[in-house]
Amino acid sequence: MSTFVDGPVRVSVPATSANLGPGFDSLGLALSLRDELTAEVVESGLVVEVAGAGAEDVPRDESHLVVRSMHAAFDLMGARPPGLRLSCANLVPHARGLGSSSAAIVGGVVLARGLVAGGRLLADDDALFRLAARIEGHPDNVAPALFGGFTISGRDDDGEFYSVSSPVDPRVEAVLFVPPTPVATAVARRLLPAQVPHADAAADAGRAALLVAALAGRPEHLLRATRDYLHQDYRRPAMPESLVLVDALRADGVPAIVSGAGPTVLAFVDGSAAAALLRRCPDGWAAHHLTIDPRGAVVD
Repeated sequence: MSTFVDGPVRVSVPATSANLGPGFDSLGLALSLRDELTAEVVESGLVVEVAGAGAEDVPRDESHLVVRSMHAAFDLMGARPPGLRLSCANLVPHARGLGSSSAAIVGGVVLARGLVAGGRLLADDDALFRLAARIEGHPDNVAPALFGGFTISGRDDDGEFYSVSSPVDPRVEAVLFVPPTPVATAVARRLLPAQVPHADAAADAGRAALLVAALAGRPEHLLRATRDYLHQDYRRPAMPESLVLVDALRADGVPAIVSGAGPTVLAFVDGSAAAALLRRCPDGWAAHHLTIDPRGAVVD
């Protein structure tokens, strides 16, 4: 029977951007914007407190995504706490293509492991990654949320998830333009065709390979490397203003993409050019200058 640590455990989890243009469902980056979660095992019941992004919309019961993820991790470790108290301070915007659900899932599984005495012996990082990917359904956001930095992830023919980390040149930073209106990932995915031309698939594979090299040390190739053929234009009806901004930035030589399923626009930038780029934020949108965060989920 598992025992639990005394007192609260605190975890911070980064926002993430997936796809990055051509790396559909495979490439992901951790960004320097973090949700903070605190949990404690109590004698009975469940208390969920939420502040910040999504506070008006998320449930406060067992259906809360962090709580569900915690219980999945407890089951993995053979642990069953009598009660839980959870507090979430959310900075990652919801339904904006910045990995809010992956932050919740990864935060939940890491919190649960931290609450179990000897939890790392029962579930290492790879086990938590596979669990988080199963909960999310795909690994491209949960991988950087857990491991940090830049990750290349996917699913083998046998259904097993994998993730490999790749370096990022320290000159590469990001400016994010976050619109006020959300787009649900399910809505964005429904716009994708069941098949694409072979030429587009081949072109996309080449750009994704180039993107790995560009991020690792050849950022002068980022504009070419972020050209997407598989998903962004198909999703234009759900986020026309985002794609207009992407088009305008790219026309001016800025490597801009839709972040994840959108509608946030991410532009890669050298830090010295960030201030000028921030001035291009559309009225009513929020803009952030962020770095690539080498840390994934961190237990404080």
